[in-house]
Amino acid sequence: MSEQPFDDLYRELILDHYRRPRNHGPLAAPTVQAEGMNPVCGDEIHLDLAVDDGVIADLGFWGQGCSISQSSASMLTERLKGRPLAEAEEVAGKVRSMLVEGAPPDPSLGDLEALEGVAKLPVRVKCALLAWNVLLEALRQAKAAAQEERHG
Repeated sequence: MSEQPFDDLYRELILDHYRRPRNHGPLAAPTVQAEGMNPVCGDEIHLDLAVDDGVIADLGFWGQGCSISQSSASMLTERLKGRPLAEAEEVAGKVRSMLVEGAPPDPSLGDLEALEGVAKLPVRVKCALLAWNVLLEALRQAKAAAQEERHG
């Protein structure tokens, strides 16, 4: 199969997440909240996580921006809901490697592999990474809160 059908499939997947974002909107009672913005283009992501015993029980995002930033956030929430915090951090690292370092997509990424094509457009990499950077901040907050709970 040539590369073109794969590109078309991935483009369609990204557009589907943009048109019908998953887990869109704030949570009623998040454990942690984080937000980020790309001042160059105006993309903005807010991320809520409900963490229960080291697992992302629920998460939601909202914001504004291009199809890539919003799709990436939707794909992030779909991939990480119900997953341990450590796995979320690991997935974020694999996405970063794929987009920034040009690493081949790890098979564990599943549909997130669709973001690989963004690496060919350096100006758009920050769009795709915004949600993942916000996630890393939320994970830092969740770890700090868990540590405080254990020692507090």
